[in-house]
Amino acid sequence: MDEIQYKCPNCNADLRFNPKKQGFSCEFCDSFFTVEECKSANEQRLEEEKQQAPAHAEFAEENRLFVCQSCGAELITDSQTAATECVYCHNPVILNGRLSGEYRPAKIIPFKISHEQAIETFNQWCDKRKFLPKDFQTERQLTHLQGVYVPFWVADCHVHGRMQAECHQIRRWTSGNTEYKQVKEFSVFREAELDFEGIPADGQSKVPDDLMEAIEPFDYRETVSFEMAYLSGFLSDKYDVNKAQVFPRVRNRAVNGSDQMLRSSMTGYDSVRVTDSTMNILRTKWQYMLLPVWFMSYLYEGKQYHFAINGQTGKQAGTPPLNQKKLSLLCSGIAVGVTLLGLLGGFLL
Repeated sequence: MDEIQYKCPNCNADLRFNPKKQGFSCEFCDSFFTVEECKSANEQRLEEEKQQAPAHAEFAEENRLFVCQSCGAELITDSQTAATECVYCHNPVILNGRLSGEYRPAKIIPFKISHEQAIETFNQWCDKRKFLPKDFQTERQLTHLQGVYVPFWVADCHVHGRMQAECHQIRRWTSGNTEYKQVKEFSVFREAELDFEGIPADGQSKVPDDLMEAIEPFDYRETVSFEMAYLSGFLSDKYDVNKAQVFPRVRNRAVNGSDQMLRSSMTGYDSVRVTDSTMNILRTKWQYMLLPVWFMSYLYEGKQYHFAINGQTGKQAGTPPLNQKKLSLLCSGIAVGVTLLGLLGGFLL
């Protein structure tokens, strides 16, 4: 008899039967599901895997996997690429076979920002920062600005939200020499079914999460079905963070968004104090996508710095390295100027 293994409809982790609740609990994300909900979700998952099998087999034949021997990054290219370098540490990478079909993305957003536009954006970003190291904008460094399709898990979440609050309406008025204050207290309850679409979380541990969030949003209306041809001329990352691992980030964004929406519905009051808030994510639908990013890393005084441009919209973000000598000279100049002004002021007095 085949063993049936139920997966969590939210994070895809294994479910465990809870005798007390007579249902299935997820130890990873704390979700709970009835037996009927688990059966329905499991049947849908098996059907989707069956439909995706041919595309996964084709993907496994067409891709090439390169592995960086320095930092361990695994990069995907089309079958025509013979050699490349690691986008994270710039060391050469070597061919190491192919990926299995489970790593095939469902969707991709093709690059809209060209390499020339990315360089122009990078230079404009640098021109606003006066304390960069001299070689940060050299031709050699610009060759490290590479187009990378970053793996993203994109989630649609259905949330059941409940909120209880104490709300007050305050009225003040004056009669003669007496000031009056009237306070009306209300017990307010909100309950709603909320849907959040397209919550992204990158699936690559070597890419800083805050950097990827800083170049959001992506316009999912421009997604197309994945084809290996889109990788031509670009690199792509293999995800090394699965759905279960990124779900806490997705859950926080869905829960916080739900909480804010219910709070914003409590209008017409002078004060609102939430006494209870419960947001349960009942189901999550995932899509594995490749999203376009122009990415650059820079090693300066033993520390790695990163710069990224949204390859669809051009939005950029990064933490610039600071040339400590330039900064020290400026601080010294300011200190000397302040000292001279002090001396001059003392002389005039």
